[in-house]
Amino acid sequence: MKLLAIDCAASLCAACVYDAAAGNELGRQVLDLGKGHAEHLMAVIEAALKASGIGYRDLNAIAVSIGPGSFTGLRVGVSAARGLALALKIPAIGVTTLEALAAEAAAIFAGRAVLAALDAGREEIHAALYDEALALAYGPAVTNLVETTAMAERADAVLAGTAAPLIATAAGHVLDTGPVTSTADIATYARLAAAKGPGEKPKPLYLRGADAKPQAGFILPRQDPKGKQP
Repeated sequence: MKLLAIDCAASLCAACVYDAAAGNELGRQVLDLGKGHAEHLMAVIEAALKASGIGYRDLNAIAVSIGPGSFTGLRVGVSAARGLALALKIPAIGVTTLEALAAEAAAIFAGRAVLAALDAGREEIHAALYDEALALAYGPAVTNLVETTAMAERADAVLAGTAAPLIATAAGHVLDTGPVTSTADIATYARLAAAKGPGEKPKPLYLRGADAKPQAGFILPRQDPKGKQP
């Protein structure tokens, strides 16, 4: 099975082609954009396919990071994955950023629980705890530094994600730590999706609502047909 993996969850706009049967990555393209995923994603996908030497019709599935992460980036990535899957009549498979980060930490610290945690700002942390077999034990959920630190210490968990340094500092002693990035390597998403297989259609994992909201001061009051306000 050959998969195209897409990741727009953070600053990266990334794609790779992965041969699940051989366990090999065939080609990739990764841009560190910050913003502007919508304008660049299809070119990134085309570059990854060209590097792999295969075309769209050779793909058997689409993998995509579903968050938590950038509100707009997740919409772009998931929409592209679902659109391609529909056009090619192949499944789209979602993988969370937290499980991908946890998998990378587990590859370094085998047989340990992993707490994947992202600094979401506003004193919030987006976290998920995985047991020694990488089965989900908690989350994904919005929590805070005190609760996350206590959870990590109770489980004797390896840390992963951008909140890992904050948690280690709050604990006051050295904690084993894997990747401290906001997203995993693109091949990790492909590998995890291949292991999952088809399931529900992916949708963005939003643990917090969008920051952009209508300004109440610009909302005009409704009037009844006689010109009176209700």
